[in-house]
Amino acid sequence: MNHDDVWHAIENFAREHNMSCSGLAKCSGLDPTTFNKSKRWSKEGQPRWPSTNSIAKILASTGSKLEDFTKFIPIHNEKVQ
Repeated sequence: MNHDDVWHAIENFAREHNMSCSGLAKCSGLDPTTFNKSKRWSKEGQPRWPSTNSIAKILASTGSKLEDFTKFIPIHNEKVQ
């Protein structure tokens, strides 16, 4: 799992619920810009990951389980050392 995988999962999760990323954030009680592409990287070029709190809120607001979200994260068959 990598940074892009998680952000694409959020995009696809929103789409599955017939929402934009902004709509999903609003529906979940988050700032509408929470999942904007411009917020995915710091000014220094460091990746910004969504918080577990944000993920929990999108699950709660859509009545979904963690598995409903993680199905959008591809499995990479790479060895971690």
